[in-house]
Amino acid sequence: MTTNRIAVIGGGIIGTAVARQLSRMVDGAQVTLFEKESDLAGHQTGHNSGVVHAGLYYEPGSLKARLCRRGVELLAEYATENNIAYDECGKVVVAHNGLELDRLHSIFERAKANGVPDVAIIDRDRLRELEPACTGGIAALHSPHTAIVDYPGLTRSLAMDVQAGGGQIRLGAMVTGLETTGSEVRVSGTGFDAEAFDLVITCAGLQSDRLADAVIDRTGTARKKDDGPQIVPFYGDYFLLRPECSSLVNGLIYPVPDPRYPFLGVHLTKRVDGAVMLGPNAFLSLARENYRNNAPNLRDLTDTLTYPGFWKFAAENIPATLQQVRTAVSKNAFVEEARKFVPAIESADVVKGVRGIRAQALNADGSLVDDFVIRSTGRLVQVRNAPSPGATASLAIAEHIVEEALAQAR
Repeated sequence: MTTNRIAVIGGGIIGTAVARQLSRMVDGAQVTLFEKESDLAGHQTGHNSGVVHAGLYYEPGSLKARLCRRGVELLAEYATENNIAYDECGKVVVAHNGLELDRLHSIFERAKANGVPDVAIIDRDRLRELEPACTGGIAALHSPHTAIVDYPGLTRSLAMDVQAGGGQIRLGAMVTGLETTGSEVRVSGTGFDAEAFDLVITCAGLQSDRLADAVIDRTGTARKKDDGPQIVPFYGDYFLLRPECSSLVNGLIYPVPDPRYPFLGVHLTKRVDGAVMLGPNAFLSLARENYRNNAPNLRDLTDTLTYPGFWKFAAENIPATLQQVRTAVSKNAFVEEARKFVPAIESADVVKGVRGIRAQALNADGSLVDDFVIRSTGRLVQVRNAPSPGATASLAIAEHIVEEALAQAR
C-alpha cells in the first residue's frame, strides 16, 4: 500500500507528534497537518497543568500505563535536546486518614508494577521536609521524578520538526468530512480544497466523536453515530497563587483519589514559570470550546443532553457532582479544598487562572472510557480517546500509531 500522501488532523500535542513521527519514519512522505485554529495547541494542550505524569494510577499492562512510561522517557529526552523547559520537581500524594492510607498503598503497588522509578511511601516528617507548608497529612506517596513541562512550547518545537522534514502545517483549515475508498481517503472542509491522501490519522480531541461520525465509506454511506464513545465536555477552572505566596509549594501536591468518583479533586501544581496553580475542579461544560465562561453552545449542549450515557453517568455520580458544584460557584469553597493540604493559603492569596476543558469520552452505558482508544480502518486511523496522561504519552502514542499504521500498510 502506498503511503506517500499522509494527512494528520488536529494540531494539539498528539497530532503534531504523530505528524513529526511520520515525517521521520516514512521515506518520501508528504505530511500535511490540518488544524482548524489559527495556532497550534489551542485546546487541551494549551489549557492544562503542564504535569508530566509518572504513571502512578494506571492499570498495569493497560495501553495507558505502557505508553505513559515510554512517553516520559521520550519527552524528557526531547525536552533536553531542544531546550524545552522541563523540571523534575517531584510529587506527593497526601493521605489524611486510614482509609486514604489504604488507597495510597494500592497506588504504590500500581506504581511499582508500572515501573515508576524511586516511588516511596513517606511519613509526615519526610513530607514536611519536602513540602514544609503541607500539614495535616499522616503519610504520602512520593514520586521524585514526576515533572512539569511547557507543553505548548513543546508542540511548537514538534511542528518545526515537521516543517524541517518537508511537511506542511495548515492553520485555519477545519476538516468536516472524510470519505474512504479502497485506495485513498478524501479530506474536505473549510479553508482548503478537498484533497486525497493515502493515509489519514485523526487526533481531534474535543471533536473526535464528530469527526468519526463524519466518515463516509466507499459506498457513499455516512457512518452516522458510530458505536464509539461520545465526548462529554467537563470544564476545570484553575486559580493561581499570588507570586509572593508561590514559595508555599515546592512541587506537586495531590489528594488521594477516591475510586468511586471519576475526577481527582483540587491539587496544587507548580509550573515551569514558577507560578503555582490550584485546581482544577470538574463540572459539566455547556460548550466544548468556551474557555471564558460556561455560556452554552446549542449544538454541544444538545449532543450532551440527548446522549443516554450522560444521564446514566450523572445518576451514578450525584455525590461527586454536589461536591464539584461547591467549587464551581464559590471561590472560598475552592480554596478550602486546597487548604486541606496547605492551610496557610487564604482566599485573598489566589486569583483567577485559566480554564481547561476535558474531552471526557463516555460509553452509552454511562461508563467512563478510561484507556486510550485508537481505531484503524484501512487507510484511516482515529484517536477516539486520549485522556490524561495523553500529553505525557504524546511521543509514545505517536510511535505506537505510526508503527501500527505502517504495519497495516505493508
